[in-house]
Amino acid sequence: MPVSIKRIYEGASEDDGIRILVDRVWPRGVSREEAKLDHWMKEVAPSADLRKWFGHDQDRFGEFRERYLDELAGGIQKSGLERLKKIVAENRGNATLLYGAKDETHNQAVVLMEVLEDS
Repeated sequence: MPVSIKRIYEGASEDDGIRILVDRVWPRGVSREEAKLDHWMKEVAPSADLRKWFGHDQDRFGEFRERYLDELAGGIQKSGLERLKKIVAENRGNATLLYGAKDETHNQAVVLMEVLEDS
């Protein structure tokens, strides 16, 4: 099964496989019980500065993607990405990356899914 992405507000389903939150900040209004997480990988999320700069502005997504890929290539995000790749591989790709953003096509989970599919 390929890695998928999903808003954490959609709730868990059996098809999710392993559930991994890839946000640095806990999503509002979701309890830890409701989230049914297997992992919360803050260290793979965009830096606070990048997240604030992006501000979920669709017009900035291209540059956000490039800056985030740069972060994933070094520092804390690099080790987090390696750990994420290992977790996904151990589960034979049966994983769902969870995020809190309202925009389903312009967020860090989209970028991470691309990276995982390309590796």
